[in-house]
Amino acid sequence: MSETNKSRDGRMPKVWEALITLVALIALLAVGIIIFGAPVHVPMFCGVCVAALMALYLGYKWDVIEKMMMDGIYKALQSICILIIVGILIGVWINAGVVPTMIYYGLQIIHPSIFFIATVLVCSITSLATGTSWGTMGTMGVAFMGIGFGLGMSPAMTAGAILSGAYFGDKMSPLSDTTNLAPAMAGTDVIAHVKAMMIPTAITYVITLVVFGVLGAMQYHGGEADMSRVTEFANAMNAAHGGFFNINPILLLPPVIVIVAVAMKMPAIPGITLGIFSGAILGLIFQPGDCNLGTLFGFGLEGFTFTDAAKEALQSAVSAETYDTMIELLEKGGIMNMMNSVAMTIIAMMFGGIMEGTHQLEVVVNQIKKLAKGPAGLVAVTEVTCVISNMTMPEQYISIVVPGRMYAEEYRKMGLHPAVLSSALEGAGTVTSALIPWNTCGVYISDTLGIGVAQYGFFAIFNWLMPIINWLCAALGLTLKDLDNKPYKRQKAVKA
Repeated sequence: MSETNKSRDGRMPKVWEALITLVALIALLAVGIIIFGAPVHVPMFCGVCVAALMALYLGYKWDVIEKMMMDGIYKALQSICILIIVGILIGVWINAGVVPTMIYYGLQIIHPSIFFIATVLVCSITSLATGTSWGTMGTMGVAFMGIGFGLGMSPAMTAGAILSGAYFGDKMSPLSDTTNLAPAMAGTDVIAHVKAMMIPTAITYVITLVVFGVLGAMQYHGGEADMSRVTEFANAMNAAHGGFFNINPILLLPPVIVIVAVAMKMPAIPGITLGIFSGAILGLIFQPGDCNLGTLFGFGLEGFTFTDAAKEALQSAVSAETYDTMIELLEKGGIMNMMNSVAMTIIAMMFGGIMEGTHQLEVVVNQIKKLAKGPAGLVAVTEVTCVISNMTMPEQYISIVVPGRMYAEEYRKMGLHPAVLSSALEGAGTVTSALIPWNTCGVYISDTLGIGVAQYGFFAIFNWLMPIINWLCAALGLTLKDLDNKPYKRQKAVKA
């Protein structure tokens, strides 16, 4: 072996060495976030430093470690591009009146007593049709946050309902990249994969709807709610009532265009970009006084802001509460406001690249494998590994790829159909990514919906309940299939 290859390979880490890196990361994040309330970026970077020092200790040269970090960042470049483009889309859509129009009509038809259920259902349909939870949250999610503000709903509950619907659709849609990635890693096809997910996903979804129905009924029983603030908020949007945007149903076309484009298998980046241009064109037509190429360029970069004159007029026209709500809701978007997420994604993937390149996560997972006693145990350790991957190599796709590669042979040896593995990968890897503040999904949600994991996490019912239900179904034998895709029987296990 050449000297170059020796320096590139380093040595395999021991379990305790890998644990030092993981524990250090968790401790740094806990101290930074919980004790000092600091943003996650610098504690995460300190974790990168620990991982790099451990890699040096394992015998890797710095240029090799640096390449690991760059490889990790490269895997998240698509996510970074989408973050930037969605930032432009939100800024342009608000300036063009698209988001205000979605909010205005939503306030007209959605009553508080059914708001949460309607949010879950609409986001589910959108995500099923497009196969993208990010696209759903960046379009319908932003609108529902606004509708929720207008109805006086809890922002945390609203975000939880948005996520539950968006991730249900992302998980079950054949158009979703994760729905195609999971069976590819497990060694099965998409149809078998979707069928394997149906029972646990349906159970989780029904429970989610019931819980949100109860939450809505408890807070707004009998549908009795003060709608005066809703009327004031809606009127503040509509220039016809002395508001600030020309509301027109044609302005609902851009989100429809995005949904149709992605549903027709147009990739996410050009599909969202099509939404930007269609929104900009309609904005120039319907908001001639406040929307022009200059504002579109400016708000696409910096995010939408009201002019000082508009703020003064708004303050004199509405209550202080409605004024604060409109400022909080509509002054957002833009590339620069997404830089928080972009920076977090880059730093997190630097850490993930080192962890994967030095095999530190692999040696920990190999120890976890030993805990698997029977099929249900194997499903459980797969899900735990997905969650750990989401925490330590914080990119949704990696939480599917790494465990998928690691456990495929274990499932075969136990005589289990690969769809059992792919179901576990999606049942934990895809959905729990939204529950990790420093995961690419967590930071995207925080910047897009304007609310953090600490607030919405408990109400993202579908996301945290899905892995539990998936394991219970496996433990009860409801989802276990043998290699012939028939009900699993232990004696059919394949010996190594």
